[in-house]
Amino acid sequence: MRNNKAMKVAFTAFCGLLYSICACSWLLFCSFPYVAVPAVIAAVAINLFAAPFSPGIIGARLRQLDRGVGCLEIFVVSVVFSTIFHIVLLAVGTEWKTLIISAAVCTAAEAILFWNGIITVYATSVQLGLKIRVIGVVCGPIPIAHLFALRHIVRVCSREVRFESEKEALDRLRQSEAVCRTKYPLLFVHGVFFRDTNVVNYWGRIPKELERNGATIYYGNHSSALSIEDSGRELYERIKHIVTETGCEKVNVIAHSKGGLDCRAAIAMGASPMVASLTTINTPHRGCLFADELLSRIPESVQRKVERAYNAAAHRLGDPSPDFMAACRDLTADRCREFDASHPVPDGVFCQSTGSRVRSSRGGKLPLNLTYGLVRHFDGENDGLVSVDSFKWGRNYIFLEPIASRGISHADMIDLNRENIEGFDVREFYVRIVSDLKNKGL
Repeated sequence: MRNNKAMKVAFTAFCGLLYSICACSWLLFCSFPYVAVPAVIAAVAINLFAAPFSPGIIGARLRQLDRGVGCLEIFVVSVVFSTIFHIVLLAVGTEWKTLIISAAVCTAAEAILFWNGIITVYATSVQLGLKIRVIGVVCGPIPIAHLFALRHIVRVCSREVRFESEKEALDRLRQSEAVCRTKYPLLFVHGVFFRDTNVVNYWGRIPKELERNGATIYYGNHSSALSIEDSGRELYERIKHIVTETGCEKVNVIAHSKGGLDCRAAIAMGASPMVASLTTINTPHRGCLFADELLSRIPESVQRKVERAYNAAAHRLGDPSPDFMAACRDLTADRCREFDASHPVPDGVFCQSTGSRVRSSRGGKLPLNLTYGLVRHFDGENDGLVSVDSFKWGRNYIFLEPIASRGISHADMIDLNRENIEGFDVREFYVRIVSDLKNKGL
């Protein structure tokens, strides 16, 4: 690995010097026109093969991303050499016309390499996200600031190539083991105000990772906003349908947020014999005090207006009879405490829960970075939406401590932003959960 890194650094330095020679060869071209052909060939080759010393990178997207990073790194080195060259030309008294033409040709050549790299990484990177892309565009015309933006873009993309390559290598290594091939299939249940869709998966990259490691996955396909009891009835019917149609006998349920409460209701309604396990992910088992506060402070007329707007939109998206306010009221602390007391941990079902927290409002993305302070005021430490005290339930509890100064938010736990968080691999976290279910014979 160290040798590969040294070779890549040496290659980048060499290509940067070579590209700057090609870009700054206007004076040489004037005297020796035949030099233009090899110079153009060398420049094109560098644009096309900017990252040859990166073994272990699997997949066309990652290889292109690595090439884009290589172009940007070579661009930086080349610009340094090209700038030095033109400073020397200026110092020795080169004719202004010749100097301007040389600088213009050099700028055009450098621009080709830069735009090749930046367009490639913008098109192939998942981890850059909208925020970094916008920062790159805004800082582009600003001297000095554009260097910091470019440095950040290169670092993010380099980490992505490395992380995803290691992930791919791990999956290939254990593929034959089928570590996630549980006895009973998995049923993924979303939280409130979302729907299962084939366009954008609520669970991010998690299902694909589990399926690659042998899992069979179904989805709740229930409404986005209903009371816990109504959602429970929908999920009861869904579980019964899966078991009847497939003959699988039982399912292992993994439910996020309010989905965990909905599944507890479904089990209490009679789904217990068809459920092997229930794993709740950041579920507010004891509710949210800030929900009580909001509902008490927002005028009823405003609540009704929001309710009508949401219900109309949700109905158009497929909810038969959405009930926005019923879903909100069932997440208050009083309602959840009553529900928790009347729905004990069921016998015969392995039940466990998980939770996490963020350290500050910087630990989550919109809108959780805005709600963190409000939730902390009323509920204490939280994941941006649900308090730490509300997570624990069942026979086993997994709490994830914050990573560095960031933490792990409510959305991070379902890979909503498809973000590679340093120190926390959400896909591998679910692999461990499911492989543990497999080891338990479930």
